[in-house]
Amino acid sequence: MEPISTQNAEHYTWGDGCDGWHLVKTPALSVIQERVPPGAFEVRHLHRRSEQFFFVLGGTATLEIEGIVHTLGPGEGLHVPAGAAHQLKNDAEVELVFTVTSTPPSHGDRVVL
Repeated sequence: MEPISTQNAEHYTWGDGCDGWHLVKTPALSVIQERVPPGAFEVRHLHRRSEQFFFVLGGTATLEIEGIVHTLGPGEGLHVPAGAAHQLKNDAEVELVFTVTSTPPSHGDRVVL
């Protein structure tokens, strides 16, 4: 085992200029740090099996879950149960940095709405 950070983690891009780094990637658990520029967002979707926990490290996240909009700042997080439709946005003027923990991992378990 070695310490991991965005400097040495597996990296990917998504959406309009967003970044993700796999901090933990096992068959049972996924922990990803993501960076979302101002105005960017993910498509509204749900996961049939995966539950997730979003935790904001910097910036402000707008996280809509089943029609209820939550605004999360640094040090705040929110659980998204499996089957709950949700969408994350960065409506702020500064970049958003957060972690998303998924169990089981959410890749391949996404249904776009």
